[in-house]
Amino acid sequence: MSTTADETRLEPDDAAGDVEPLEDRWAGTEHQRAGGASRGYGLLLVVTGVLGAFAAAMLTIEYIHKLKDPDATLICDINPFLTCGAFLGSPQASAFGFPNVVIGMLAFPVVVATGALLLGGVRLPRWYWRGLLGGTLFGIGFVTWLQYQALFSIRAICPWCALVWAVMIPLFVHTVARSTQNGALPAGSGLRALLVQYRWVLTALWWLLVVAVALIALADRWSSLL
Repeated sequence: MSTTADETRLEPDDAAGDVEPLEDRWAGTEHQRAGGASRGYGLLLVVTGVLGAFAAAMLTIEYIHKLKDPDATLICDINPFLTCGAFLGSPQASAFGFPNVVIGMLAFPVVVATGALLLGGVRLPRWYWRGLLGGTLFGIGFVTWLQYQALFSIRAICPWCALVWAVMIPLFVHTVARSTQNGALPAGSGLRALLVQYRWVLTALWWLLVVAVALIALADRWSSLL
């Protein structure tokens, strides 16, 4: 009977010892820490990569049409406010001396391939994760610059460009969160917990911020459509 009582007394302590520390809880699973990722993140890469590649392909087709006929009406030219034509003929469309669409055509298929590898259970080396993180950092920075040019300089919205804007935000936020889990991006437990637990909240807030800025910056253009 005394043995049973001792064992019963030890059960709470044993159970408490099985509780994962808060710092480890947000560090990710062993698979994630070893360079893998959850299926959700892999699927996110595939979806955002496919959508981004589709938008880049459509912009490439429109760009070719514009080269053949500068006066051509493109399928994305909905009105003078929602149009691709104003962008494809602007200096911002070739920010690095060549069409921006080339970047999208090269980068987004890599995102899709990375997502497919992760869905297949492949563990990627840390240098690859850092390269992916650097690529998404460049991408979100470039997209933010293009957003500023669209809203405050060209004062119009390119539908296909807007699709790229939309996919780059979750791609960047979730890649940063996953990079903190596998150690590619060093971060404290508090920041890591914030990024991992609230990654979709941060994504939604970023989307809303872009929409709000667009509504305010182009208020006169929106009213002209009513």
